[in-house]
Amino acid sequence: MSLLIAGSIATDHLMTFQGKFADSLVVDQLDKLSVSFLVEDLEIRRGGVGPNIAFGLARLGLRPVLVGAAGEDFGDYRSWLERHGVDCDHVRISESKHTARFVCTTDETMAQFASFYPGAMAEARLIELAPIAARVGEPEHVLVGPDDPDGMRRHTAECRQRGYPFIADPGQQLAFGDGELIRDLVDGAAILFSNEYESHLIEQKTGWSAEEVLDRVGTQVTTLGAAGVRVRRAGEPDLVVAAARDVAAVEPTGVGDAFRAGYLGALSWGLGLERAAQVGCVLAAYVVETVGTQEYTFTSDGFAGRVEASYGAEAAAEVRPHLPVS
Repeated sequence: MSLLIAGSIATDHLMTFQGKFADSLVVDQLDKLSVSFLVEDLEIRRGGVGPNIAFGLARLGLRPVLVGAAGEDFGDYRSWLERHGVDCDHVRISESKHTARFVCTTDETMAQFASFYPGAMAEARLIELAPIAARVGEPEHVLVGPDDPDGMRRHTAECRQRGYPFIADPGQQLAFGDGELIRDLVDGAAILFSNEYESHLIEQKTGWSAEEVLDRVGTQVTTLGAAGVRVRRAGEPDLVVAAARDVAAVEPTGVGDAFRAGYLGALSWGLGLERAAQVGCVLAAYVVETVGTQEYTFTSDGFAGRVEASYGAEAAAEVRPHLPVS
């Protein structure tokens, strides 16, 4: 069995301007805007929902298969992911476009000038899942995360056609997609991931009530920020799991991706929903305490210790045997 993780592949280029953009802007001349800013630093971070989730799964000792599209500039990123246990053999490499890129400059007031270049991401719609499954084995799950909308729709349709259990994680596409797209991405999912705001957006865009959404998916997993996570299944009481304890938050980017990796990793180990949510919360804690979505590290003893500190000795005893030896 395999875990296919389909989602955007991107790099973030983050710069800081030690000043205020507003000081360089003339309001009545904005139609002639032409300014430049001398930045103090540049951080290039690995990102994209697909690699972030796949990296987290690999850190837990699994061998996820990354499904997505990148450019010929993906070489260094590929090496990083493969070195950490991610199968990148099935990433489509565009012959004409660069890997998707987010370029952002932030001033001292936290105002930003930003651009997003989708680039090769648009070619995700050309990827077929069946040839990948033929090489790596029948998928245990196919996670369809934020990506090219047509690619997301194609992956979801193929999962339905071939009987692959799929996980709906529409994320950022909820803000741009119409009701028809969101209904296509959600209906029939084994698991639906979202945060609390996104869960309401799903209801608004699909026209379905909360109960109707739940009737169309196997499990609805809603992250609640510092309040933890809620897991719902039709006909069963809600399961609410608190966030991990003693978290020193530094940077929230990628926290949701890490939670998803931990949750899916625990399910792959054969653990129940409560343990899955707990493992997800602990893995998310490592990310929020680190600058960068794939810069965190941990030992098996350290991870199990955090599970015990947050959720008790019984939880740690169930999780520990599955953690990779470190």
